[in-house]
Amino acid sequence: MTTSKRTSMTDAKARNGRSGARSARRMAREFALQGVYAWLLRGGQDLGELGAIDAHVRDGEDFAQADTQWYQTLLQGAATQADALRQQFVPYIDRPLEELSPIEHAVLLIGSFELIHHLEVPYRVAINEAVELAKSFGGTDGYRFVNGVLDKLAAQVRSTEIQSAPRH
Repeated sequence: MTTSKRTSMTDAKARNGRSGARSARRMAREFALQGVYAWLLRGGQDLGELGAIDAHVRDGEDFAQADTQWYQTLLQGAATQADALRQQFVPYIDRPLEELSPIEHAVLLIGSFELIHHLEVPYRVAINEAVELAKSFGGTDGYRFVNGVLDKLAAQVRSTEIQSAPRH
Protein backbone atom coordinates (compact mmCIF):
# COMPACT_ATOMS: atom_id res chain seq x y z
CA MET A 1 0.00 0.00 0.00
CA THR A 2 1.34 3.37 -0.86
CA THR A 3 1.88 6.21 1.54
CA SER A 4 -0.74 8.23 -0.29
CA LYS A 5 -3.34 5.53 0.36
CA ARG A 6 -2.41 5.45 4.04
CA THR A 7 -2.83 9.22 4.13
CA SER A 8 -6.22 8.98 2.45
CA MET A 9 -7.28 6.30 4.95
CA THR A 10 -6.23 8.59 7.78
CA ASP A 11 -8.14 11.43 6.11
CA ALA A 12 -11.21 9.18 5.84
CA LYS A 13 -11.07 8.50 9.57
CA ALA A 14 -10.92 12.24 10.27
CA ARG A 15 -13.83 12.98 7.92
CA ASN A 16 -15.94 10.32 9.58
CA GLY A 17 -15.31 11.55 13.10
CA ARG A 18 -12.83 8.84 14.07
CA SER A 19 -10.53 9.92 16.81
CA GLY A 20 -8.01 8.56 19.27
CA ALA A 21 -10.96 6.96 21.07
CA ARG A 22 -10.96 4.03 18.62
CA SER A 23 -10.57 0.72 20.41
CA ALA A 24 -7.48 -1.42 19.94
CA ARG A 25 -9.66 -4.01 18.17
CA ARG A 26 -11.12 -1.41 15.80
CA MET A 27 -7.61 -0.23 15.00
CA ALA A 28 -6.55 -3.84 14.41
CA ARG A 29 -9.37 -4.22 11.90
CA GLU A 30 -8.35 -1.00 10.15
CA PHE A 31 -4.74 -2.13 9.86
CA ALA A 32 -5.85 -5.60 8.72
CA LEU A 33 -7.96 -3.88 6.06
CA GLN A 34 -4.87 -2.02 4.84
CA GLY A 35 -2.99 -5.31 4.63
CA VAL A 36 -5.71 -7.28 2.88
CA TYR A 37 -6.30 -4.36 0.51
CA ALA A 38 -2.60 -4.27 -0.41
CA TRP A 39 -2.57 -8.05 -0.87
CA LEU A 40 -5.59 -7.87 -3.19
CA LEU A 41 -3.96 -5.09 -5.22
CA ARG A 42 -0.98 -7.40 -5.70
CA GLY A 43 -3.24 -10.10 -7.09
CA GLY A 44 -4.59 -11.67 -3.90
CA GLN A 45 -3.03 -15.06 -4.55
CA ASP A 46 0.58 -15.10 -3.35
CA LEU A 47 0.65 -15.67 0.41
CA GLY A 48 4.40 -15.13 0.31
CA GLU A 49 3.74 -11.40 -0.11
CA LEU A 50 2.05 -11.16 3.29
CA GLY A 51 5.37 -10.80 5.11
CA ALA A 52 6.33 -7.64 3.26
CA ILE A 53 2.80 -6.27 3.50
CA ASP A 54 2.71 -7.01 7.23
CA ALA A 55 6.03 -5.24 7.77
CA HIS A 56 4.79 -2.20 5.85
CA VAL A 57 1.51 -2.03 7.78
CA ARG A 58 3.31 -2.40 11.12
CA ASP A 59 5.31 0.73 10.25
CA GLY A 60 2.07 2.70 10.18
CA GLU A 61 1.33 5.53 12.50
CA ASP A 62 -0.44 4.37 15.70
CA PHE A 63 0.11 0.66 14.95
CA ALA A 64 1.45 0.10 18.48
CA GLN A 65 -1.96 1.13 19.85
CA ALA A 66 -3.75 -1.60 17.89
CA ASP A 67 -4.47 -5.11 19.16
CA THR A 68 -1.56 -6.62 17.27
CA GLN A 69 -2.63 -10.22 17.89
CA TRP A 70 -6.11 -9.54 16.47
CA TYR A 71 -4.58 -7.70 13.51
CA GLN A 72 -2.35 -10.71 12.78
CA THR A 73 -5.28 -13.11 13.13
CA LEU A 74 -7.41 -11.11 10.70
CA LEU A 75 -4.68 -10.47 8.14
CA GLN A 76 -3.47 -14.07 8.05
CA GLY A 77 -6.95 -15.56 8.29
CA ALA A 78 -8.54 -13.42 5.60
CA ALA A 79 -5.66 -14.10 3.20
CA THR A 80 -5.07 -17.80 3.88
CA GLN A 81 -8.80 -18.58 3.88
CA ALA A 82 -9.67 -16.19 1.03
CA ASP A 83 -10.86 -18.83 -1.45
CA ALA A 84 -13.10 -20.57 1.10
CA LEU A 85 -14.42 -17.23 2.37
CA ARG A 86 -15.27 -16.12 -1.16
CA GLN A 87 -17.21 -19.34 -1.72
CA GLN A 88 -19.29 -18.43 1.31
CA PHE A 89 -20.13 -14.81 0.39
CA VAL A 90 -20.17 -14.85 -3.43
CA PRO A 91 -23.74 -16.25 -3.57
CA TYR A 92 -24.89 -13.04 -1.86
CA ILE A 93 -23.17 -10.46 -4.06
CA ASP A 94 -25.02 -8.78 -6.90
CA ARG A 95 -22.12 -8.60 -9.35
CA PRO A 96 -19.14 -10.67 -10.42
CA LEU A 97 -16.39 -10.89 -7.80
CA GLU A 98 -13.99 -9.12 -10.19
CA GLU A 99 -16.23 -6.04 -10.14
CA LEU A 100 -16.03 -5.53 -6.37
CA SER A 101 -13.93 -2.61 -5.28
CA PRO A 102 -10.76 -3.79 -3.52
CA ILE A 103 -12.01 -2.15 -0.31
CA GLU A 104 -15.38 -3.94 -0.40
CA HIS A 105 -13.62 -7.19 -1.26
CA ALA A 106 -11.18 -6.78 1.64
CA VAL A 107 -13.95 -5.84 4.09
CA LEU A 108 -16.00 -8.86 3.02
CA LEU A 109 -13.00 -11.16 3.50
CA ILE A 110 -12.37 -9.80 7.01
CA GLY A 111 -16.05 -9.76 8.00
CA SER A 112 -16.63 -13.25 6.62
CA PHE A 113 -13.56 -14.54 8.42
CA GLU A 114 -14.84 -13.18 11.72
CA LEU A 115 -18.35 -14.57 11.18
CA ILE A 116 -17.17 -18.03 10.17
CA HIS A 117 -14.06 -18.59 12.28
CA HIS A 118 -14.52 -16.46 15.41
CA LEU A 119 -17.75 -17.41 17.10
CA GLU A 120 -16.61 -15.59 20.24
CA VAL A 121 -17.23 -12.35 18.32
CA PRO A 122 -21.01 -11.77 18.32
CA TYR A 123 -22.38 -11.76 14.79
CA ARG A 124 -23.77 -8.25 15.22
CA VAL A 125 -20.34 -6.97 16.26
CA ALA A 126 -18.64 -8.63 13.28
CA ILE A 127 -21.17 -7.11 10.88
CA ASN A 128 -21.14 -3.67 12.51
CA GLU A 129 -17.36 -3.52 12.49
CA ALA A 130 -17.26 -4.47 8.81
CA VAL A 131 -19.89 -1.82 8.05
CA GLU A 132 -17.82 0.79 9.91
CA LEU A 133 -14.74 -0.16 7.86
CA ALA A 134 -16.76 0.20 4.66
CA LYS A 135 -18.16 3.56 5.80
CA SER A 136 -14.70 4.88 6.64
CA PHE A 137 -12.76 3.61 3.66
CA GLY A 138 -15.20 2.49 0.97
CA GLY A 139 -17.38 4.16 -1.59
CA THR A 140 -20.50 6.15 -0.80
CA ASP A 141 -22.93 3.23 -0.45
CA GLY A 142 -20.40 0.42 -0.09
CA TYR A 143 -21.34 -0.03 3.55
CA ARG A 144 -24.92 -0.90 2.58
CA PHE A 145 -23.67 -3.54 0.19
CA VAL A 146 -21.33 -5.00 2.84
CA ASN A 147 -24.14 -5.00 5.41
CA GLY A 148 -26.51 -6.84 3.08
CA VAL A 149 -23.97 -9.49 2.11
CA LEU A 150 -22.81 -10.14 5.67
CA ASP A 151 -26.39 -10.23 7.01
CA LYS A 152 -27.18 -13.01 4.53
CA LEU A 153 -23.96 -14.84 5.33
CA ALA A 154 -24.64 -14.57 9.07
CA ALA A 155 -28.09 -16.09 8.55
CA GLN A 156 -26.34 -19.10 7.03
CA VAL A 157 -23.35 -19.53 9.33
CA ARG A 158 -24.72 -18.13 12.62
CA SER A 159 -28.36 -19.20 12.43
CA THR A 160 -28.44 -20.58 15.99
CA GLU A 161 -26.96 -17.38 17.42
CA ILE A 162 -29.39 -15.25 15.41
CA GLN A 163 -32.41 -17.29 16.47
CA SER A 164 -31.45 -17.05 20.14
CA ALA A 165 -30.66 -13.32 20.01
CA PRO A 166 -33.12 -11.07 21.83
CA ARG A 167 -35.45 -9.15 19.54
CA HIS A 168 -35.54 -5.36 19.87
